[in-house]
Amino acid sequence: MMDNLRAAANHVVLKIILGLILLSFVLTGVGNYLIGGNNNYAAKVNGQEISRAQFENAVTNERNRMAQQLGDQFSELASNENYMKAMRQQVLNRMIDEALLDQYAKNLGLGISDKQVKDAIFATQAFQSNGHFDNARFNALVNQMGMSADQYAQALRNQLTSQQLINAVAGTDFMLKGETDELVALAAQQRVVRQAVIDVNALAAKQTVSDEEVSSYYEQNKNSFVAPEQFRVSYIKLDAAAMEQNASDAEIQAYYDENKDTFTQPQRNRYSVIQTKTEDEAKAVLDELNKGADFATVAKAKSTDIISARNGGDMGWLEESTTPDELKNAGLKEKGQLSGVIKSSVGFLVVRLDDIQPAKVKPLSEVRDELAAKVKHEKALDAWYALQQKVSEAASNDNESLAGAEQVAGTKAVETGWFGRDNLPEELNFKPVSDAIFNGGLVGLNGTPGSNSDIITVEGDRAFVLRVTEHKPEAVKPLDEVKAQITDIVKHNKAEQQAKQDADKLLAELKAGKGDEALKTAGLSFGAPQTLTRAERNAFSEAVFNLPQPAKDKPSYGVASDTQGNVVVMALDEVKAGTMPEAQQQQMVQRITMNNAQIAFEAMMGNLRKEAKIKFGETVDPQQ
Repeated sequence: MMDNLRAAANHVVLKIILGLILLSFVLTGVGNYLIGGNNNYAAKVNGQEISRAQFENAVTNERNRMAQQLGDQFSELASNENYMKAMRQQVLNRMIDEALLDQYAKNLGLGISDKQVKDAIFATQAFQSNGHFDNARFNALVNQMGMSADQYAQALRNQLTSQQLINAVAGTDFMLKGETDELVALAAQQRVVRQAVIDVNALAAKQTVSDEEVSSYYEQNKNSFVAPEQFRVSYIKLDAAAMEQNASDAEIQAYYDENKDTFTQPQRNRYSVIQTKTEDEAKAVLDELNKGADFATVAKAKSTDIISARNGGDMGWLEESTTPDELKNAGLKEKGQLSGVIKSSVGFLVVRLDDIQPAKVKPLSEVRDELAAKVKHEKALDAWYALQQKVSEAASNDNESLAGAEQVAGTKAVETGWFGRDNLPEELNFKPVSDAIFNGGLVGLNGTPGSNSDIITVEGDRAFVLRVTEHKPEAVKPLDEVKAQITDIVKHNKAEQQAKQDADKLLAELKAGKGDEALKTAGLSFGAPQTLTRAERNAFSEAVFNLPQPAKDKPSYGVASDTQGNVVVMALDEVKAGTMPEAQQQQMVQRITMNNAQIAFEAMMGNLRKEAKIKFGETVDPQQ
C-alpha cells in the first residue's frame, strides 16, 4: 500500500518522509541535521527547537537539489527574491511537519527495533559495493557527515518510526463490497448514442465577410497578430577540440614528473574496533584480548557498534582522509598492534591495526595514454586561450565588422538566417550566447548593426564572438498581411454561431416530438448508433455521459461539439451495464483508496498543526 501511496501523493511532507531523507544528506554532505539547536532557532514545535543551523542546512540542500534538477533555469529563479522567500518557507514548513510526525509517533508508542535499523542500513545502496554492504564505505560516508554510526542509526530510527506512522494512516482506508460494485457499475457503464453533425466548415464556406468586419476584428485583436522580434547574426566559433596537437615523449615525461602526486595511491590502513559504553567494559575487553581471545569473536559478542560488530569489528580499508581522529591518534604503527582504551564521543574503544598498504606510485607506462591525452588537451587549451585573446582584440579594434577577427581566427564568419527567441539556431543554442543576442546590447539605433560582442565562452571549451547584422523589433503585422487569415476566422466564427443556433432550434423540435420533420428541413439525419465508454475522454464523450437517461422507447437529446469542432445533436438511445476485468477493478479501487489515504494523512497533519504550539524565530519571516 505504501508504494502506491508514495507514487500518488502530492503532499510535500509525505514525499520527503517517504524518501530516504538521511540518504540524501549523505550524498549532499549535509552533516549538521541532528545537531542540537541554540538560542538562534528557526522555529519551536511544541517546545522542540529547529535550530537556525538545521534550517540553513536544509535550505542549502534544497537549493542544491533544485539546481541539479533545473540547471540554468534555477539561476533565474534564484534571482527572484519572492521565489526564494517562498522556497525557504516551504523548507521550514516541511521541517515543522517532520517534527510533528516524530512527536506524534512517540506519543503513540511506535518504535523500531535494532534489527530493523540494521536491515535498513545494510539495504541502503549508498553503503554497498558490488551489491553487498561495505562497512568501510559506510563509515567513510557517515564520517563525512560529521556523525558517528550511533548518531546515524538513531536518526534513521526516527525516520523509520515516522514512516511506520504513515503506514498506519495509509492502511486505515478501505472500500466495502457494495461500494466497489456501485463504483464499478458506474465506471463500466456504456451509452448507445446517435449523432447528427452540423458541418461548421461547410457553413463557413457559405459565409460572407465585409471589409468593416475584417477591420473591426483586426482592431479588437491586434495582439493576436504580432510578429516576434527577429535577428540575423554573424559569428566566429573557436573550438579547443579542433586545436589539439600531438604530445611528445618529453612533454609526457615532464607532466608525469610534475604531477606524481596525482598518480599516487595514498597509504591505507585496515582497522578492527570494539566499542563499549563504559571504560570498565573496555578495560575488560582489552584484558581478554591480551590473554589471547579472538578479536572478531569478542567484537561480535560485546561491541555496541551495531555495524562493525556484524563483521567482527572490521572497519575495512581507510585512507587518512576517511580515518576517524580516534584511530589516527591511537599510535598504532605495526600490523596486529592493539591500542589501549580510547575515549570517544560514542563511548570507549579498543582498536587493532590489522594491515597496512603503503603508498604506491603508478609507473609512467601504466598511465602514459592518459597523460598523452591530458597533455594534448592542455596544449589545445593554451592555444585556444591565446587565440581568444587575439580574436577579442581584433573584434574590439574593428567594431564595425568581424573582418579583423576573421583574419586573426583564420576562418570566415558564419551568417545565420532570420530567427527569434523561440528558434535560436542550434549552433548558438547556449545560454551565454542567447543572453548576449537578446539583451539588446548588440543592436544599434533603429535596428542597425551594433557592436561586436566580447568573447563568449560556453561548455565544451568553445567560444564565440558575434555581431547582430540585422534586427526587426516586435511589431503588429499590417492589416493587408493578415486580411485573408482574419477573413477565415470571422467566417468560421459566424458559421459556428449559426450552427449552435440551428442545433438549439433542432433540439427544441426533437423534444417536442417533431424531430423527423425538423431534421428533414435542416438536411440532416442521425447516423448509425455507436457505443461509448468512459474510457473515451473527450468533450463529446463527456457530454454524452452528462445526458439524462432515456425514457422507455424515447431518446434523450442534447447538443455538443465533436473533436473536429463541428456542432452535434445527440440522441441517447440506451444506457447499458458494462463489465470490468478483476485486475482493472482492483487498480481502480487502489487508486481511490490511495487518494482517500492521502486525504486522511493531510487531515492528520492539519490537526497536528492546529493543536501544536509553533513559534517562529526572529530571523524567519513565516508566510501565513
